[in-house]
Amino acid sequence: MTARYRAEQVGSLLRPPELLQARAAHLEGRLTREELRSIEDRSILHALEKQRELGLGIFTDGEMRRGSWLTDMADAVEGFVPQKVELEWKGPGGGREGSTALAAGAKLRKVRKLTGHEMPFIKKAAPGAFKITVPAPSNFLVASYKAGITDTFYPTYGEFLEDLVEIIRDEIQWLVTEGATYIQLDAPYYSHYLDPRQRERMQQAGRNPDEEFDEAISGDNSCLEGVRDITLALHICRGNSRSRWYTEGGYEAIAENLFGRLDVDTFLLEYDTARAGGFEPLRLVPRPKNVVLGLITTKEPKLESQDELRRRIDKAARHMPFENLAISPQCGFASVAAGNLLSLDDQWRKLELVVDTALKVWGQV
Repeated sequence: MTARYRAEQVGSLLRPPELLQARAAHLEGRLTREELRSIEDRSILHALEKQRELGLGIFTDGEMRRGSWLTDMADAVEGFVPQKVELEWKGPGGGREGSTALAAGAKLRKVRKLTGHEMPFIKKAAPGAFKITVPAPSNFLVASYKAGITDTFYPTYGEFLEDLVEIIRDEIQWLVTEGATYIQLDAPYYSHYLDPRQRERMQQAGRNPDEEFDEAISGDNSCLEGVRDITLALHICRGNSRSRWYTEGGYEAIAENLFGRLDVDTFLLEYDTARAGGFEPLRLVPRPKNVVLGLITTKEPKLESQDELRRRIDKAARHMPFENLAISPQCGFASVAAGNLLSLDDQWRKLELVVDTALKVWGQV
């Protein structure tokens, strides 16, 4: 039996200024690894206490030890090489900008646990049930398979996916043996398969988005094989860097396969703006799977109207059972360490709204 939470959160939280300054000092060689770890510990303990005060039922360390939601993969796995790319972000300060992506430039080799520096501390410190977030293998089919680089070592997507699956499966199995009861796969790159613009780009590059999407689901399922009696979740968003986004489109294009085939208990879905489309695709979520409605935005400080949130929950319940719904922010507050464009107080008010809405709607968190 897996646990059900009505007041959810995706994972990352805003880093306090002390931690941001400490990480910068560590990168410049002015602070030791041990000194940084001590400040990370304090930041996590403070975040856990705030979550307890707000009444959340599921806790997170806020990904305080990460530079971004993907940092653990980059740090724990050899074979990724930096590659300059140009991304077209939308939102505050959006536009085309140069960035660095992780391309697979050699055979991948896991050299340490992705979450080995996170799990022991939150297991000891969390006031209650906690979740651990892990990047889904599916992300790297889109983000890290680069023609002329990756195909030297992995001639096909399938061969690349096999190694990714082995790495993530090993991590998940280790987390289970260590006592994790809630594991969330972060899979924002599924949104590329629902965005007409991104699908066209894939096709122009000689890729078949439908076949690739099919492989992505199979890969994510493979890393979950044999995992029982814990909560398994998958989160999808459309990009979340400094309050900007990258993809757009409703879930309809991928809903039947995504909801029907993925072997998870719970989907945490972005639903804070019209970019995510309507709730109609939720009719394709099979029972007894749950959907956490990401109705509260982490991209701006304005607090949502609770009446409007309740109306939107009622609309979603027209398409799937009310008892299988929950509420959360649409994504984390800091998918990259610099965080989104709102304050710590804004963040806590939004999480307080999540809790209060869940209590009023379902009578529990």
